[in-house]
Amino acid sequence: MLQYFIRRILLAIPTFIGCTIVVFFIVQLAPGGPLEQQVQALKAAAATGEGGGGNNNMETVIPPSAMAELERYYQFDKPIYVRYLIWLGLYQRPMESADVPVELDVPRNAGEGRRIVVRRQGDVYTVYDAATNAALPEWNVEYQKLGDGTYQLRAFMKEFSGILTGNFGKSHRYQEPVIDLMISRMPISLQFGLIGIILGYCISIYLGVTKALSHGSKMDVISSGIVFILYSIPGWAVGAVLLMIFSTSGGLDLLPLRGFESSDYGDMQFGSKILDRAIHFILPTLAYTIGSFATLTMLMKNSLLEALGQDYVRTAFAKGINESRVIWLHAMRNSIIPIASRLGGLISIFFASSYLVEIVFGIEGMGKLSFNAIQNRDFTVVFAFTVFNVVFILFGAILSDFILAMVDPRIKFK
Repeated sequence: MLQYFIRRILLAIPTFIGCTIVVFFIVQLAPGGPLEQQVQALKAAAATGEGGGGNNNMETVIPPSAMAELERYYQFDKPIYVRYLIWLGLYQRPMESADVPVELDVPRNAGEGRRIVVRRQGDVYTVYDAATNAALPEWNVEYQKLGDGTYQLRAFMKEFSGILTGNFGKSHRYQEPVIDLMISRMPISLQFGLIGIILGYCISIYLGVTKALSHGSKMDVISSGIVFILYSIPGWAVGAVLLMIFSTSGGLDLLPLRGFESSDYGDMQFGSKILDRAIHFILPTLAYTIGSFATLTMLMKNSLLEALGQDYVRTAFAKGINESRVIWLHAMRNSIIPIASRLGGLISIFFASSYLVEIVFGIEGMGKLSFNAIQNRDFTVVFAFTVFNVVFILFGAILSDFILAMVDPRIKFK
């Protein structure tokens, strides 16, 4: 079995690379990226006189040096395959804090208290410390081609910095490190997803067992109809209906309309915080979990029905063993296996919260952050979500196999 899991882990590597390649190329080639948004913002500012001296021409030409700076900042001055390798951290890129335009023999501030000067000897350019005149071999010099065909001399240091080094970049929209954004939203989505999944599993297992024990009854038929009707309605639509009923003046107006906590949440006592958060949890949790009942309920019912029809169960009944003991100790032990095998997927609850449900209820969680990132072509956030989603899904699949092998000794992976 160890060899099987080693192979699964090794197979996850090309799967991860393939997923990131597809997403990276699609997002990079899609129109409306951060570079185009920045260019349009500069043109709009120039047209309204905010940045262009009152020029009302929307086709204002951005200076070649400014355009080159933008392309360099967003790395559009390099081929797309190089940008992918840079994003992975397998290709060196200029450091943001040490990348400046320079002129020969003219001292230049290079950030962080550095002051450099570039000198030329033949065809070789060397960067020196302007104060000590010591050579700085870690610095590089190259000519940058501008949009008008001219060239600009630049001095910079290189570094390997990408997702493999733990650097997911900075959000173009929020101007914050992506990791900080995700960490700030993760507790909200984690609470939301964890409570929803626990609630969904508890109700589904109980309902599935009840339906299996009363198979064919009116209760079974009616509950199946209700479950599948709820399954056919999207969670965000259920959430909108629940808001109209419980959170508007035209309805009962009993529960909060938006958000995950009250505006004065920080000033509350501990007990009041728990109550306030619980009240805000009710509607979004119902909307999030209501669609998951059907699959788990029917899986639990069918699995238990199959177990009740096995020879070992009939033998237990024939021996006169108590019915509840046969059902809950013998039949449930095997019928719970399909449910247990899905537990590995729970690791994705960090990102599992529904973005449409979060939008309906105004919850600033991971789902809404990813949705806004896609809308605004916030490349770095989209790529970070892709990485974490793929990693969690792949790891969850391996964990599911491991759990299945633990709960069912008959399973032998080879």
